[in-house]
Amino acid sequence: MASEESSLRALESLMTEFFHSCTTNERKREIEELLNNFAQQMGAWRHCLYFLSNTRNEYVMMYSLTVFENLVNKMWLGVASQDKMEIRSCLPKLLLAQYKAMPFFIRNKLCKVIVDIGRQDWPMFYHDFFTNTLQVSWRRFGISTVLRLPPPPPSPTSGESELLGSLLQGTHYSKLLSQPIPALDDASQQLCSLALECLAHLFSWIPLSTSITPSLLASIFHFARFGCDLRVKPKTPPSIYSSCSSNGEHAPPANGGGRPGHQMGGSGQVDRSRLGVLAMTCINELVSKNCVPLDFEEYLLRMFQQTFFLLQRLTRENNAHTVKSRLQELDESYVEKFTDFLRLFVSVHLRRIESNAQFPVVEFLALLFKYTFNQPTHEGYFACLDIWSIFLDYLTTKIKSRLADPDGVLNRYKDALVLLLREVLNRIQFRYNQAQLEELDDETLDDDQQTEWQRYLRQSLEVVVKVMELLPSHAFATLFPVLQEDLDVYLGLQQFIVTSGTSRRLNITAENDCRRLHCALRDLSSLLQAVGRLAGYFIGDVFAARFNDALAVVERLVEVTCYGSQISLYDLETAVPSVLKPDLIDVHAQSLAALQAYSHWLAQFYSEVQRQNQSRFISLVTSTMDATAPLITAKVPEKLLLSACHLMVSMATTVRPVFLVTLPAVQNIFNLITESQTRRLPQEAHMLVCRALSNMLLLPWSNLPESEQQWQTRSSSHASLLAALTRHYRLLRGTANQPPHRLGLEDTKAVLHQTLPVLRDIVDSISGESTKSRQICYQSLQESVQVSLGLFPVFIQQPDVTDEMLSFFLTLFQGLRVQMGVPFTGQIIHTFLSMFTREQLAASILQEGSAGCRVVEKFLKILQVVVQEPGQAFKPFLPSIIALCMEQVYPIVAERSSPDVKAEMFELLYQVLHHNWRYFFKTSVLASVQRGSAEEAMENEAQFSAAMQAFGQSFLQPDIHIFKQNLSYLESLNSKHKLYHRKLFRTSMLFHFINVLLQVLLHKSHDLLQEEIALAVYNMASVDFDAFYSAFMPEFLNGCQGVDANQRAVLGRNFKLERDLPSFTQSVHRLVNDLRYYRLCNSSLPTGTVKL
Repeated sequence: MASEESSLRALESLMTEFFHSCTTNERKREIEELLNNFAQQMGAWRHCLYFLSNTRNEYVMMYSLTVFENLVNKMWLGVASQDKMEIRSCLPKLLLAQYKAMPFFIRNKLCKVIVDIGRQDWPMFYHDFFTNTLQVSWRRFGISTVLRLPPPPPSPTSGESELLGSLLQGTHYSKLLSQPIPALDDASQQLCSLALECLAHLFSWIPLSTSITPSLLASIFHFARFGCDLRVKPKTPPSIYSSCSSNGEHAPPANGGGRPGHQMGGSGQVDRSRLGVLAMTCINELVSKNCVPLDFEEYLLRMFQQTFFLLQRLTRENNAHTVKSRLQELDESYVEKFTDFLRLFVSVHLRRIESNAQFPVVEFLALLFKYTFNQPTHEGYFACLDIWSIFLDYLTTKIKSRLADPDGVLNRYKDALVLLLREVLNRIQFRYNQAQLEELDDETLDDDQQTEWQRYLRQSLEVVVKVMELLPSHAFATLFPVLQEDLDVYLGLQQFIVTSGTSRRLNITAENDCRRLHCALRDLSSLLQAVGRLAGYFIGDVFAARFNDALAVVERLVEVTCYGSQISLYDLETAVPSVLKPDLIDVHAQSLAALQAYSHWLAQFYSEVQRQNQSRFISLVTSTMDATAPLITAKVPEKLLLSACHLMVSMATTVRPVFLVTLPAVQNIFNLITESQTRRLPQEAHMLVCRALSNMLLLPWSNLPESEQQWQTRSSSHASLLAALTRHYRLLRGTANQPPHRLGLEDTKAVLHQTLPVLRDIVDSISGESTKSRQICYQSLQESVQVSLGLFPVFIQQPDVTDEMLSFFLTLFQGLRVQMGVPFTGQIIHTFLSMFTREQLAASILQEGSAGCRVVEKFLKILQVVVQEPGQAFKPFLPSIIALCMEQVYPIVAERSSPDVKAEMFELLYQVLHHNWRYFFKTSVLASVQRGSAEEAMENEAQFSAAMQAFGQSFLQPDIHIFKQNLSYLESLNSKHKLYHRKLFRTSMLFHFINVLLQVLLHKSHDLLQEEIALAVYNMASVDFDAFYSAFMPEFLNGCQGVDANQRAVLGRNFKLERDLPSFTQSVHRLVNDLRYYRLCNSSLPTGTVKL
């Protein structure tokens, strides 16, 4: 005893010295080292227990608790059972005995240590943890201190439900939550807050059951009502750790953070709305559970009825407050939690409740409608629109199911859907909602590359489209008249245009008139987008039934686009150019985009009238091109130009009228593009126009026989088009053998960067089309391809140019390799293989993320296309391709991250193996199906072994994406070619792969792939289970470090000789977990411990 007393006095002296302001850093390090050494001693916790019981020095108490905390969290597995029992017994007794005398932060730290022990030992070794804790807390100091700490995680034990039942149904607990509380003092509010937080934590992992009683639910909803009370918005609510405890003292973080004596700032007051937020958190935890037992469905209904009353309370209007002002004055967190509840209810449980007569679904939707359209924030409105989208998806799915009565369902909800559609349309129009819409930011892009206004409009239109799917006729009848009103304003602007000399001006100058025009144009732009989104509901089976509505829309859109192009509204001078000019451009662009959306309807219209009177269709297409052609010029604003280009591409690609290329407007565009002196369009617009013109000549006309396709004429026209587009590029042929610096390098690169993307886009657009289209395309491109191949060696040291050229060749190989023919394709591959030396590859790969890296990736992708080609034509290149992978690329990337190059290289290896299996294994078809036949003859064994070794090495790397990719490749090769059964793999590689995969599981380096790894281990082991159990497992266990012989024997006995996949997988996971457990136990034991 004297020794412990002296040790305590020495420790008090050291701790006081450590925290003294005059102590030097060097002395502090000495003291710290001394304290650390003391804490590492066996049985140091006994001394600390004495210190805690006999000192009033806060520093000593905090140090002693830290020793306990480290013991529990880091070395608990190695502590003797008797010592654990003593610690579990003594610490709660210490808390009871010295509760009042302890400083609050020491008390909380001690509580945390006790709960940490519960985390480790409950329920197996500390089964009365909850019971003792609740008894102690109620007997001595109320539940508040213990409720600060979350309970241990769930454990699948038989007594868990009974324990939870006692926890949630205890009399004290029920009284705490059930009593009516007209007014709460600070301590009571804090107590209720902690209780609700603890409940929310419990609800996050316990299943729904009768342990959650009706009285408890009623109590929680009682507190949820607190959030509906109007209040003055508080300051940032304090966390539970900075609030007051049950005796009114301020409580610090439970982990005792900060130095002793330091009290954290923040008010101890927890207002009533905070309790409402916590109660809604509890409710949301319950509602988020999709698995609802039958005996809990009644409770669920009761919950939703309670929530219905809350929703009524939130949306109640009176003389003093509107619904919107009421929601504005509520705690934002409460409104957010309530919206989360509504989303969970609609998405998870509506299908359960909808048919229950005791829940008024239609009335609920009416309240949800009021709640949605009175949201005080944009984010709240977006969240409510998401709820409506979920509801509309649910209705659509239900109507499409065979079990439902579609008409009955629609009639039940029709009024709600009509109101929803009308209100959402009103909300996107400035004439009804100007104040709110002007608050939206239309400049700053978010992570999805859209502005706040664009997001608002997109989410609103999603709802409109979903209502249209359910009520197409009604939705169209609602939307089209509104569009007509704004179109009349737009089409009437011509009378206000004043021309003076060369300038044209819009003679609307009054401020109010400009503001009204701005609002009308913004609304028209939004409504045009809405009309465009509806295009999909006029095609297919309903084409004939809705033909007149669609025709009215398309004719109106054609009229608008022609009007805009004829009077060039985008070119007008206006009184407020920073506002009205962008509005006019946007309306014109949106009218073109909306018309483009109806290209599929035009295509179906064309197919319907192809053998009949086409005058109406021809008129629509001609007018469309007349509206588009004047906009294909560099003088037009880019937004408008791109809309016109996209519309032209859709006309050429989707509609494909026979007469399109003969229209004067289209001929003008041909002339514009092919004349070299014309000012060039921006690159994107130029590519789109070239794609449209090429597709007009290459794509087969719909519903016409081959004999009427006029391929010869179209081929000649396409050759002329490509000749004009590549005029400057083909002139580079004569300079291919000259050094780059003599060519005017920058000019040459400019020509390359302008021409090759256009050619690549043309090839890509027809790669999936008929053979004839691809033949004509290649004939037109042939000379340019040869020029590209000649220029490639010249620019091999220019990664940006090489990148562009290889992108072009990759597109050629993917789309036109058959048309190029074997000899020329072979010439291209030979050129590439000869140019990509090891030095060249290293220089490119080592610059990760650079153009050089992209060059190597594209080169490898080209080789992937080549090795997948069936037949013998490209087989002679296989040795060179494999050598390039294994001898040149792999040594460079093996020890580096280079994830992109590495992924492409392994995919190339996989394609080589998969599509050229007989290059390695010459087994005949007959031999492969005969059981017991002689082993297959193998060739190129060294290359096969090198490839397998590369795959194996990749499993030792940290890159999880490469690991997953390569594991799937091996499994695929086994599935298709019986890789694991091949003699070479089975005898010299199989056990090495299994060992690597088990080590990966042991080290938890790729835990996301546990199931995939276990499946691969099973597939490998199943090749020869006897050898796996008799030879591999003993060898594997003998090689395991960190376990003793007895533990190895236990591991071996516990690994059952299972042969089915589920049992085998379970055994593997058990082996890995047990092995990790033994290693952790052994590493936790104090030095010198004797293991019996």
